[in-house]
Amino acid sequence: VESLMPIGENGGCFEVDGMVAVRTGKLIIGVFCFVLLSMGSKVHADTIAIVNVNVIPMTSETVLHEKTVIVTDGKITSIGEVRETPIPEDIHVIDGTDRYLIPGLSEMHAHVPGGGSDSLQRVLHLYVANGITLMRGMLGQSSHLRLRQQILDGEVIGPRLFTSGPSFNGRSVRSPQQAEQMVIEQHARGYDFLKIHPGLELEEFDALAGMANELGIPFAGHVPIDVGVEHALEAGIATIDHLDGYMQTLIPAHEDPSGGFEGFFGVLLAEQADEAKIDAIVDATRQAGTWNVPTQSLFVHVVSGDDVKDMSEWPEMRYMPERTVRQWMNSKLSVTGDSAYRLASANRAIRIRQLIIKKLQQSGAGLLLGSDSPQIFNVPGFAIHRELQSLVDAGLSPYQALLTGTVNPARFFGRSDVAGTVEEGRDADLVLLDSNPLQDISATRRVHGVMLRGRWFSRREIGEMLKALER
Repeated sequence: VESLMPIGENGGCFEVDGMVAVRTGKLIIGVFCFVLLSMGSKVHADTIAIVNVNVIPMTSETVLHEKTVIVTDGKITSIGEVRETPIPEDIHVIDGTDRYLIPGLSEMHAHVPGGGSDSLQRVLHLYVANGITLMRGMLGQSSHLRLRQQILDGEVIGPRLFTSGPSFNGRSVRSPQQAEQMVIEQHARGYDFLKIHPGLELEEFDALAGMANELGIPFAGHVPIDVGVEHALEAGIATIDHLDGYMQTLIPAHEDPSGGFEGFFGVLLAEQADEAKIDAIVDATRQAGTWNVPTQSLFVHVVSGDDVKDMSEWPEMRYMPERTVRQWMNSKLSVTGDSAYRLASANRAIRIRQLIIKKLQQSGAGLLLGSDSPQIFNVPGFAIHRELQSLVDAGLSPYQALLTGTVNPARFFGRSDVAGTVEEGRDADLVLLDSNPLQDISATRRVHGVMLRGRWFSRREIGEMLKALER
C-alpha cells in the first residue's frame, strides 16, 4: 500500500531505512508494523505528512523545530507542532526526525535538451535528484512548449519549466526589423521570455527591447559588446547572466590591453580593472531592477588553475557521457592554454567577480541561482550545489545564498504567493536534507528526499534514478 495508517493517538508507522517502526513522542521504539510498503512507482498520495521535521521556512533566517507538515493535492495545507498536529487516516507518512525541510531549489540558467532525447531524461532526472524543482531554460525550442505542459501535467518527471524561445544573436538577427518580427512571433507562440546572445548590433538590440517592452515579454541573457551593461540596464533587460559585461565596465575609457580579445567573460581584462568603479555599476543595476545570475562556479571551473584530470574525476562526472567530459577538458585547456592567459590575472578576475556579487547582495540588487548546466564541468543538479558554495565563497551567508534559489526566483516570476517558502498555502516543492544548510551550505548536497508538486521521491528512489544514469 502507498499509505501508512497511524497507530494510536500520538504514534504512527514510519519507514526507517526500508523498515517501518512505531513512533511514540520523540523516540522510535523497536516495534515493527507489519505493513507491505510499495516498492514500485514514486509516492503520489493525495495527502502526505512529514512528521517531526525541522523546517527552514526561508521567511527569515530561522529553524522551526519538531514540526509536522501536511501536504494535500500538491499544496502545503498545515504546519504544526508535532505533538499537537493530528495525522489523518490513509496518509503517507515521512519521518523527518533530525532532518531539515527547505523549499525546492531553482536552476535559473539551465540548458534543456530537445524533447524526446535520451539526454533530456538524463538532465531532468539529475535536476530532480538534487532537489531542483524549477528551471529556467535559456535556449528554448518549440518542443519545450509541449514539455512545459507535460511536466505540469505529471506526464514527464522534471522541474517546473520556464523557457525562452530560440536565441537572438548575430547570426539569427540581421536587421532591426527582423528583431522586432522575431519578438512578435515568440511572444505569440507563448515563450516565457527572450534569450539574448552575443553578436547583436546596438540598433537590433534596441528594436528587440522596444518591441519586447511594448508586448510585455522579458528579455534576458548576455550583453552584446555593442550594447554594454549600462545601456542594457536602461533598456530594461530582466537578467544579466554570467555577470556578462561587468568586467568591461571597470576598464578605463579607451584602454583595452587585450586588443579586442577579452577572453572568457573578460578574464583577460582583470589586471586593468578598476575596482573603484564597482559601486557605480552595482548601484545602476539596483536602480534598474535588473537581476543577475552570476554562474560563478562556471567561471571558476573554466579559468582557474585546477587540474583538468582531477576535475574529470569529480564524483558527479560518472553521470555524464565520457565524450562530454573530454569535451569539457578540452574547452578548459583551450582557455588556460592561450598565450594571453595568466593564472594571476585569472585569480584576480575571480576575486573581482566575487566582490561584484557581494556588493550586489549588499545593495539589494537581485541575485538568482544558476549554473549554466550542462556546461563545462557543471553536471546538472550537482552544479547548483557548487554554485551555492561559490556564492558563500563570495561573501554571502548560507541563508543569503539559499535565498537566490528559493525566495528570489519566486519573486522574479511573480509567484511569491505560491512558491519559494515553506508556508501553508504554498506549492509542495520541497527538499528534505540530512543536515542544516544554514550552518554549512554543503548540507544541500545531502538530499534525503524530494517533493515535486506533492509527489514524493525517497532517498532510495533517488538512488535508483542516479544509478540508472551512471556510465
